[in-house]
Amino acid sequence: MGWDGALATVVECPEDPKSHVFVGLYEITPDDEKSLDEWEGVTIGLYTKIRIRVHTLDGFPLAWLYVLNGYEGGLPSARYLGTMADAAEAAGAPSDYVSELRRRPCISNG
Repeated sequence: MGWDGALATVVECPEDPKSHVFVGLYEITPDDEKSLDEWEGVTIGLYTKIRIRVHTLDGFPLAWLYVLNGYEGGLPSARYLGTMADAAEAAGAPSDYVSELRRRPCISNG
């Protein structure tokens, strides 16, 4: 299944160095990690998995982050952006963060 637009990744934002990304953290088994790597395309070179330290209310744990290889920019499809906003909302992201996601420019699924 394709998403008909740009894929999500995390990139540095020079215009706003204090910008942030809301994330959901999960503890997973080694088998689930392997499956997730396959789902995210690590095994075919679509994404690279890197280890980062994230800021939470409870501290600064280490987490995996999938970074898109060959990111060139572009707009996501409305369907893809809606999926990300729905997931952020379900994970308890702040309402202003979810609203900002829903207002981002996108490609119509028309």
